Amino acid sequence: MRTTVGIIGAGPAGLLLARLLHNAGIDAVVLESRDRSYVEQRQRAGILEQGTADVLCAAGAGERLDREGLRHDGIELRFDRRRHRVDFPALTGGRSVTVYAQTEVCKDLIALQLLDGGPLLFEAEALAVEDAGTDTPRIRFRHEGREDVLECEYVVGCDGFWGVARKAVPAALARVFERTYPFGWLGILADVPPSHDELVYARHDRGFALLSMRSPAVSRLYLQVPDGTDAGTWSDEEIWDELERRFETDDDWRLERGPITQKSVTPMRSYVHEPMRHGRLFLAGDAAHIVPPTGAKGLNLAVGDVVTFARALTHERGTGSPELLDAYSATCLRRVWQAERFSYDMTTLLHRAPGATPFEDRLQLARLERIVSSRAAETDLAEAYTGFPFG
Repeated sequence: MRTTVGIIGAGPAGLLLARLLHNAGIDAVVLESRDRSYVEQRQRAGILEQGTADVLCAAGAGERLDREGLRHDGIELRFDRRRHRVDFPALTGGRSVTVYAQTEVCKDLIALQLLDGGPLLFEAEALAVEDAGTDTPRIRFRHEGREDVLECEYVVGCDGFWGVARKAVPAALARVFERTYPFGWLGILADVPPSHDELVYARHDRGFALLSMRSPAVSRLYLQVPDGTDAGTWSDEEIWDELERRFETDDDWRLERGPITQKSVTPMRSYVHEPMRHGRLFLAGDAAHIVPPTGAKGLNLAVGDVVTFARALTHERGTGSPELLDAYSATCLRRVWQAERFSYDMTTLLHRAPGATPFEDRLQLARLERIVSSRAAETDLAEAYTGFPFG
């Protein structure tokens, strides 16, 4: 097989890149190791920045997003039993975010790709990226029981942290920056309408809690738990009781309970791999960087990466200049590090570290007080949450 761009991974980044390239008249092949059902049911992110929603709509994937996505104009910060709303449009010149699950983004993009896009091969396991440092990179993969080779002009690795793409970058050229956190998130899906119409980020002495949603009828909630926690050790009643304690306020707000349909624990880490390019191999999304989910940045960073690549390749095709492709890593990393900074700030602002001292507790509260009492500090949070510019 031969193509211009070989894309490893049919998550939202790989699928969106295929759509952007298709719209620009550039052929691509997408290889995905899992089956279609798995990709369309894989629970991940649910918050789309303003820029991400705009890109999806411009790419032709906005019909259901416009109809079913839940526009949110703010979030609520909750601490010391008090509530404070951060008004995004008022602080950012009109920007907002949209609640629309990654599963739905993937469904929309898969449907478009199968309708009129290039080849999308499910259950096609990428085994290695070869000759990445040359002008003729190749992806060796296994599909339908036999090995094959996809010859490319460019390879984009959207295959996540455990994928093969990053392994093709010589170790001598790579630098890794990472931090692991001594806690994770116990997340649940529950068949109950959300107890608030916007996301609630709660700082509590017992640990962080987040109230989110997937639809007007399905709630998504999280509890900070120790690293290594087994979700099965928590009963449904214990989860609801703990959520109630951490969301408690001095007014009459109440948390609505309902049947829990899914439980899982997400570990927390920050990770950046530099560079994000080696020769004709380009890394995107979790293949190059991971953020703790507190800042809702993971999916949105991946979108920024593939938008940057698509623009750069289109520029090269139109002008003959490789300038933007050569700048890919540096361009993406400027945005990546700002998102890492914001996600780290939100994580350390709202989570109580094991063994935290009273001094550290008071510092957290002082940081929150600064946000709710200073328009400048509140604006910084709102601008980062609704999204850093692409490129």
